[in-house]
Amino acid sequence: MSEPSSLAGLIGGGLGGERVIATRDHVLRLGDFERASSLASDLDLLRDKSVLLAVRDMAKAAAALIDLDGLARRIVLCPPGWEPERLEGAARATGSDALVYDGDDPCAAFPAALLAPCRLPLTPLPRIGRAAMRETEWILPTSGTTGPPKFVVHTLETLAGAIGEAPLQHWATFYDIRRYGGLQILLRALKGRGSLVLGSEGEDVRSLLSRFGEAGATHISGTPTHWRKVLMSGEGGRIDPQYVRLSGEIADDAVLGGLRALYPRARIEHAYASTEVGVVFAVSDERAGFPASWVDRTGEIRTKVVDGAFRVRSPYRALRFLQEPALSPLDEDGYFDTGDMVEMRGDRYLFVGRRSGVINIGGLKVHPEEVEAALNVEPAVRASKVFSRRNPITGALVFADVVLREGFRADESSEREILAGCRKRLAPHAVPVGLRFVADLPMTDSGKIARNG
Repeated sequence: MSEPSSLAGLIGGGLGGERVIATRDHVLRLGDFERASSLASDLDLLRDKSVLLAVRDMAKAAAALIDLDGLARRIVLCPPGWEPERLEGAARATGSDALVYDGDDPCAAFPAALLAPCRLPLTPLPRIGRAAMRETEWILPTSGTTGPPKFVVHTLETLAGAIGEAPLQHWATFYDIRRYGGLQILLRALKGRGSLVLGSEGEDVRSLLSRFGEAGATHISGTPTHWRKVLMSGEGGRIDPQYVRLSGEIADDAVLGGLRALYPRARIEHAYASTEVGVVFAVSDERAGFPASWVDRTGEIRTKVVDGAFRVRSPYRALRFLQEPALSPLDEDGYFDTGDMVEMRGDRYLFVGRRSGVINIGGLKVHPEEVEAALNVEPAVRASKVFSRRNPITGALVFADVVLREGFRADESSEREILAGCRKRLAPHAVPVGLRFVADLPMTDSGKIARNG
């Protein structure tokens, strides 16, 4: 049987049933899409358009994606929080001639011919069923936190092609579905036979975990930072997952061990994926890194290491960067240079950080993530963030913000003990010069440690 050509086709044919996508404020029944829409009378007007999707509520965003895929020429997924100027810049960069929005203000000066509100509950359609007429381009922005983002071109096939058939799974995620990690979980839920629970803007960990637990979520995903916040919250007992998934950041032994202790019956995996190359693999042995034997092995998805950088060749990678002829940097064999750096230790490769994030200490390289891994295994440390400060002699010095576990005091004695442990695991130039004890670590909208500022 051929793969459905749209999200609506994916949940059609009676596969919607009583399955739902639920946020704090909305419950979206998938079986209703055969006869209803979130875009009402605008649905036909959006056919063949390049649509900028700027919807804050994730249930509405999911509804709009189901309505638009296979209908629109292009869907541009905008993360929440983009100010009007950034939305307008994205519209121009992506050639968008329509805006789908929620809220009261569609941005009157927006450079689009069609402004279409997305509303829930769904509005009945005048006719039953819908036909997918085309393959829609999905445009996902890279982070763009320090400048204009680059836009990556996918299709439903490249986004969901690697997702296999699975038994009944009820998913929940801390991710936003406008980001690649969250979009993958949305697609897993739609392609499977279960429901999906999502967060809402401003929702705290206690509320979110309570809803996950009450919904009976069996499979839950998030970044290591998301999961560290669960471990720090004391609220992790509100869920009892069968499967825990980490992705988006380096999963170190400390967070993997903490999750194993909290969820003894769960299968715990950390996945490597990116917006550019898609999902590459998932590691299920509950150890940081991945087996060295996985590099250069044959298969549909192939990897290699060149000068310490991890490279990937995959049929599920993005097609190209928008306004560029190809997804670069591809080497002569079609491998994408991810910019993620790895080191072989024993029979295993460990991710040590991003090439772009290296701290230069008098000509010696330090990866913040590697120092954080050394800090996080200390008994007193729950989480950490490493950063640099300028130094007139060495150029930079390493410092760290540290969140302590309960029962440990933020004093000089704790700092000495933590740094003594780091000296056993790190080269001298990589050991933090000083620690700053903090109550929490800021997180980006994508669920990662905020490293700027």
